[in-house]
Amino acid sequence: MQSSGASREANKMLIRRLPLTAISMGAPLPIGLGGADGVGILIRNRNRNRNRKQITSSLFSFCSISSQPDNRHAQPLKPGLYLVGTPIGNLEDITLRALRVLNAADVILSEDTRHSGKLLHHYNIKTPLMSYHKFNESQREHVVLKRLKQAEIVALVTDAGMPGISDPGMELAKLCVSENIPVVPIPGPCALVSALSASGLRTDEFTFVGFLPKHLGSRRKRLAVSADQTTTQIFYVPPHKLSQFLDESSSIFGDARQCVIAREMTKLHEEFWRGTLGEAKEVFSIRQVKGELTALIEGKANSKVEPPSDIELESELGELIASGESLSTAVKLVTGRSSVSRKTVYSLALRKFGKQLEVEDDSN
Repeated sequence: MQSSGASREANKMLIRRLPLTAISMGAPLPIGLGGADGVGILIRNRNRNRNRKQITSSLFSFCSISSQPDNRHAQPLKPGLYLVGTPIGNLEDITLRALRVLNAADVILSEDTRHSGKLLHHYNIKTPLMSYHKFNESQREHVVLKRLKQAEIVALVTDAGMPGISDPGMELAKLCVSENIPVVPIPGPCALVSALSASGLRTDEFTFVGFLPKHLGSRRKRLAVSADQTTTQIFYVPPHKLSQFLDESSSIFGDARQCVIAREMTKLHEEFWRGTLGEAKEVFSIRQVKGELTALIEGKANSKVEPPSDIELESELGELIASGESLSTAVKLVTGRSSVSRKTVYSLALRKFGKQLEVEDDSN
């Protein structure tokens, strides 16, 4: 049995070895913490409760210190606009750097102050909020610009994901760039990247479309452009417009095109539905869904035909000439059947069959 002095020393060694990250105290503490050599902290018999209290006290003390980001080596933030990525559902997806910026900012521009307030409250951040959304961003720009020119630190957050990506922020970032005000991205969660990475579709090339236009004609025109591309197409779709989206896209892309519907990402009921557009249209016509959706459609199959080789062209020209066609007629027929230019085919025909035809003409 370990002495109380040895036990305290073991606890200190444990705390020194723990990483500088926050620890969740939701789960019960382990009864025994053993090392690779079998030596560890053993909590047993009559010392169990006493030692458990010692460890609990040490760990709570540690958590209270490390619950805030470790800023010992961090540089002070410079004035400017900080575009801060926030969770798309799971609050644990916030980064330590994002927390530091939100805590140090003079003001936080928020798409929905009530929504952002919950995030700030969860992490005990007291920075004041200012509403900034698509209905007031043109009015807010001059107020924000004035504060930025006064060397303030302004953070911008949206309801979820990265600002400026189908969310407020693009115009303000453009304005700051034009005024030579620093614009600093604080990377974080992004629905389109999360959905693409787990979709099972091509990720080497993709096209992010975002939300489609409201007008039917413009919407169908944009879908037609996407349907003709070979890259994976990514759309943001409101839940109440999913059936409309599937009806229109299946009629333009075709029922056989593969698609993925990603919903509730990072949340408890996260789902990735996979199938063809025709199947999706049938399934979601009777199934109601909630929450923002990310829809991905596979790119058009590359149907580019390789041009015929010179040998293939020679063979086809030879057969036509042998059947009685003139050189010019043979060239015209071969050019019409292939993607090769008339000039190339004619040059090949003269090189291979020109002398032969001259001899035949002389003999006649």
